[in-house]
Amino acid sequence: GRSHSFPRSLCEGAGAVREMAAPDPSRWGECGPRPPGRLSARGGQEPGTVLGAVGMMDLAYVCEWEKWAKSTYCPSLPLACAWSCRNLIAFTTDLRNDDQDLTHMIHILDTEHPWEVHSVNSGHSEAITCLEWDQSGQWALWESRVCMGGAAVDLSIRRAPDTAVTTGSRLLSADADGRIKCWSMADHLANSWESSVGSQVEGDPIVALSWLHNGVKLALHVEKSGASSFGEKFSRVKFSPSLTLFGGKPMEGWIAVTVSGLVTVSLLKPSGQVLTSTESLCRLRGRVALADIAFTGGGNIVVAAADGSSASPVKFYKVCVSVVSEKCRIDTEILPSLFMRCTTDPNRKDRFPAITHLKFLARDMSEQVLLCASSQTSSLVECWSLRKEGLPVNNIFQQISPVVGDKQPMILKWRILSATNDLDRVSAVALPKLPISLTNTDLKVASDTQFYPGLGLALAFQDGSVHVVHRLSLQTMAVLYSSAPRSLDEPALKRPRTTGPAIHFKAMQLSWTSLALVGIDNHGKLSMLRISPSLGHPLEPKLALQHLLFLLEYCMVTGYDWWDILLHVQPGMVQSLVERLHEEYTRQKPALQQVLSTRILAMKASLCKLSPCTVARVCDYHTKLFLMAITSTLKSLLRPHFLNTPDKSPGDRLAEICAKITDVDIDKVMINLKTEEFVLDMNTLQALQQLLQWVGDFVLYLLVSLPSQGSPLRPGHSFLRDGASLGMLRELMVVIRIWGLLKPSCLPVYTATSDTQDSMSLLFRLLTKLWICCRDEGPASEPDEGLVDECCLLPSQLLVPSLDWLPASDGLVSRLQPKQPLRLRFGRAPALPSSSSTLQLDGLARAPGQPKIDHLRRLHLGAYPTEECKACTRCGCVTMLRSPNKTTAVKQWEQRWIKNCLCGGLWRRVPLSCP
Repeated sequence: GRSHSFPRSLCEGAGAVREMAAPDPSRWGECGPRPPGRLSARGGQEPGTVLGAVGMMDLAYVCEWEKWAKSTYCPSLPLACAWSCRNLIAFTTDLRNDDQDLTHMIHILDTEHPWEVHSVNSGHSEAITCLEWDQSGQWALWESRVCMGGAAVDLSIRRAPDTAVTTGSRLLSADADGRIKCWSMADHLANSWESSVGSQVEGDPIVALSWLHNGVKLALHVEKSGASSFGEKFSRVKFSPSLTLFGGKPMEGWIAVTVSGLVTVSLLKPSGQVLTSTESLCRLRGRVALADIAFTGGGNIVVAAADGSSASPVKFYKVCVSVVSEKCRIDTEILPSLFMRCTTDPNRKDRFPAITHLKFLARDMSEQVLLCASSQTSSLVECWSLRKEGLPVNNIFQQISPVVGDKQPMILKWRILSATNDLDRVSAVALPKLPISLTNTDLKVASDTQFYPGLGLALAFQDGSVHVVHRLSLQTMAVLYSSAPRSLDEPALKRPRTTGPAIHFKAMQLSWTSLALVGIDNHGKLSMLRISPSLGHPLEPKLALQHLLFLLEYCMVTGYDWWDILLHVQPGMVQSLVERLHEEYTRQKPALQQVLSTRILAMKASLCKLSPCTVARVCDYHTKLFLMAITSTLKSLLRPHFLNTPDKSPGDRLAEICAKITDVDIDKVMINLKTEEFVLDMNTLQALQQLLQWVGDFVLYLLVSLPSQGSPLRPGHSFLRDGASLGMLRELMVVIRIWGLLKPSCLPVYTATSDTQDSMSLLFRLLTKLWICCRDEGPASEPDEGLVDECCLLPSQLLVPSLDWLPASDGLVSRLQPKQPLRLRFGRAPALPSSSSTLQLDGLARAPGQPKIDHLRRLHLGAYPTEECKACTRCGCVTMLRSPNKTTAVKQWEQRWIKNCLCGGLWRRVPLSCP
């Protein structure tokens, strides 16, 4: 193979900072411009060379364990770490008890609440070697079909995103005894995990592990980020699943490679059984110290394997999985192998005896591989690519058959793309997951658009530094140098050197948008790093905003969590991002808008939390999510009176009639409906009373707040100009009126000053007048003085209840904007400083002993709830873990929130609070 030539400055080592004392990750400073010169592996600078582009990478927070006795804590060897697309992080440690036995632990945490780590005794008898989250699920598959204009979908029966398949919520763990376990959430709680299925290759350590590919692959087209359609920005790539069931549905399962050269595949049958088969990678089995797994578009699997010696070839195998007669069948084929370039160089032949890292550049890209060879103190990294090349034909054969000369035979051959100079010893590698294509054309497009996320991979070194390098050229794009703690009055030159290994990352993972990096060091601490989207390149503010918007749209389409993007949103960006996001959303087809309607509201709410100017709008977005959910649930209870179902459902006719009839008298609107379609069981109506009460209270609050509508800081402000939401409330008032005739006790309860006052008629009349001012059919107009005057009198006619507007979120993201690293401890809730967006707004202030409320059932729980509750990891919404009501309609409502919160966040069990 041949190496591409590129400037020496692109191959920087990390050894220039080896003179420092052992660094503390919590004191890591921001990287910045460095003096000219190239870093060599042995420290110091070589004159006449220029340091490569150094970008911005800084520490967001560090979370460490309480002080353990040295005899009990033992960092895992090897250390495993994995990052889910739902922003859950799993990593391992080992604990030693008094009998010197090791307990192999798996720790799972949410990036927004890292101190609330959930530690699981894995039950593995040997060290855990691999952790692997599942990738995209059926929801992303179905959604991408809608987005890309695939088969038509009946959106009238569409289930909400909160009931969709939760991706990134199952975890595989494998150990050095050949045992593999599949972990899933118990009761859909992010801090409760159980393992029910698994497989085992007795006594054969697992060295590589992966879920089978399900055929879902999206490509990002950065050059089309200004296009109007999401289908142009994110296209569906033709990619076959590793194994398909009848009808083309992908079959779930996992594949693993063992140290003795076996490949084992386990398939999860729909019945819950596990079908496992094991075969040798080749006839002559040998030791496999390192391996990795990738997938091809044709449904095959490629395994790369090395025995650990750089003098030995890196071998590649094609694996094909099938099911024959209810048995799993594995077929293997040998592919072209390669020798590392450093072993063919006489000057470096014996300097890097061991291959320490072997990685495909992406799970779905088997043509490019990254190799790292190391000695005790230094490393060298090479990037290789598999290419088709013509095989020259001897002239003798061309003379015999001219046809042979015309059709030159092609062979597959590994060619080296790039290699580094000598580096300090590499301790961990993290690869990007953003699906950026890596052809030369795509790389040029990325350079032209100045879109850098996904182009870099991270290397951690034993001196404590972290480099982000270009995934093909290995050019340094960003560096974080560790800085040792010292007192302010101590001169830097007089600091004593410390002995022993520096604190460095033993395992790393990049987030799914490549904007954050998590590392677990050799002391067991977890560090969260921001990686700037610009990677040190000067970007115009407008272009930087466009890149963040593009990644938010990517998360909206795929269903991935966008927490890592929020790390880079400054308060001044929030207003523009929300407006641009709404513009892009309204440019989509109506069917896709309906699919994404709840997700964009949740995204806007999380953005608005980051700025004090927009925090009141968070309440409105959460309230609109709740209103949309109530509207769809109550309408779904309506049934046509006759079996021959008409073209329109009762809910559609209700919306059509309420939009057509603008009468302010609720009874005149009601008589135009077929009331027999609204007949429900009495117990059902009574069970819905709390939801109906919320609708009545919210309408009253909106009308009372109309006179003070000039204050955008007041919760509910945006509803006063939202004709669609006011129309929903008007429809619900009509439904509630009809149900009140059947069961008067289900009606909202108002405290009125007059016994003869018809409160619902009064509120409906005022609501209709307000709705007429801003409905879509006509031009928007200001409410007349008569309406404002009547709303001013409402507090003297009806008692206005206090609404628990916003769930209390105790997360980190809004407190990380000053870019001051937070120091946290596992298991101890921090006393965090108030975020800049926490203001004492009307309806948001909370007293310490204020009674809590079930935000989904609208039930009062008291100041110190006695029932077990769960809270959302994102918005802080609280609800009871178990239902107090067994009515079918209530179960239907609660079923919507089994897997996810109203905003799409995951649930976590919260401990009972004590008085």
